Amino acid sequence: MKNSTALLKAYRVLAYVTGVGLLLLCASCVAWYGFGTAQVAVAVVGTIHGWAFMLYAVVAFTLGNKLGWPMSRMAWVILAGTIPTCSFIAERRVMQDVRAQLAEQDEALVSV
Repeated sequence: MKNSTALLKAYRVLAYVTGVGLLLLCASCVAWYGFGTAQVAVAVVGTIHGWAFMLYAVVAFTLGNKLGWPMSRMAWVILAGTIPTCSFIAERRVMQDVRAQLAEQDEALVSV
């Protein structure tokens, strides 16, 4: 359980880092293409977001495997990191589902 808790925390942190990074990247791109500024910001934020997204994808896939998600669900959770604000929504949904799954497991243990 300790390993799963660490994996869940890593997922939550990376979901937020990926989401914030993507919002900052979008704002930087608007500044660069719309106003001709922030070229360095696009390069820096883009690189950080890219690495964070790759970690997010690996952690989300690993979490999905541990929780027994179908491949389609894992794909949707991972793709949420590519659409601004969707990683926040996916994180909330995953947390609701994990809490419900843990509650079911607790009830099954109590009834035994």
